[in-house]
Amino acid sequence: MAPGPLAQVLRQLPTVVDDNLLSAAIPFADAGVYRLRDDCALVQSVDFFTPVVDDPACFGRIAAANALSDIYAMGARPLTVMNLVGFPSCLEKDVLVEILRAGAAKVAEAGAVVVGGHTVEDDEPKYGLSVTGIVDPRALVSTVGARPGDCLVLTKPLGTGVLATALKGEVIGEGQMRDAIRGMEQLNRYAAEAMLTVGVHACTDITGFGLLGHALELAEASRVGLEIDADSLKVYPEVPDLAAIGLVPVGSYHNRQHYLPRVVNGEQLPAELIDILADPQTSGGLLICVQEDKLGQLCQELESRGSNAFVIGRVVEQNPGKLSVRG
Repeated sequence: MAPGPLAQVLRQLPTVVDDNLLSAAIPFADAGVYRLRDDCALVQSVDFFTPVVDDPACFGRIAAANALSDIYAMGARPLTVMNLVGFPSCLEKDVLVEILRAGAAKVAEAGAVVVGGHTVEDDEPKYGLSVTGIVDPRALVSTVGARPGDCLVLTKPLGTGVLATALKGEVIGEGQMRDAIRGMEQLNRYAAEAMLTVGVHACTDITGFGLLGHALELAEASRVGLEIDADSLKVYPEVPDLAAIGLVPVGSYHNRQHYLPRVVNGEQLPAELIDILADPQTSGGLLICVQEDKLGQLCQELESRGSNAFVIGRVVEQNPGKLSVRG
């Protein structure tokens, strides 16, 4: 999804006024939040896409984990999901069974329940979920709340867009992106549990707008600046070499065009670094803002749950709504 033109279209839609629609007051909210009671709110999100890998079961797990991610980014717990499917009549129905079975297993791992769904005939396979969760509004985590001095922690490496592009171009096989497949299949549930245990100031998940776009949205929502240490960024194997020969997804160019002007030193950054920053992620990690004296505890909690803890920068007062890249 290109951030520019579609955002302009959405701005033409009517504004909903409802005091219980808590997400209306959260710029760039990862999910819709509707208050039911003072201690309970619904958190809802939806996502689906075409395959990023060839194996149907892998695709099902990745798509399900990706759709659940927005709920976890807000510190919520998923309850129910509905399948969203587009499927060509020319493909064997066993392929669809594999996709749905694998997605259901990932939903079960999340502690949620598949309650139904909707299927349409389409030219190419598409799969995802509509997810409903709950959260205590007082414990809600969002893009708002980052404070100067906070540390930036990312919980998954970058580069899934580059790898998916290379796979589609038959430059690599799925065996060469095994680490990335495992990462995309991993629920952000465990990273969310870690951040809720410790207590953090802000969070968002890194998906289609890349680290570049989602970090800038968080900076704007929290009215702070961000500094990213390029040397601390982690990417999946093969990614730098593939990006160097031009295997960059179309979405990366959209992200670069829309967001790079808000990078303080964007014109000085190497092209290969920009490719990594702008790379649209599938089922990417959480970007967490945590105060410095809780950083060690957060990293320990993440690692004990099998999540990564990459400290990639910090929150600053300078240049609110923008970011700079060091290294």
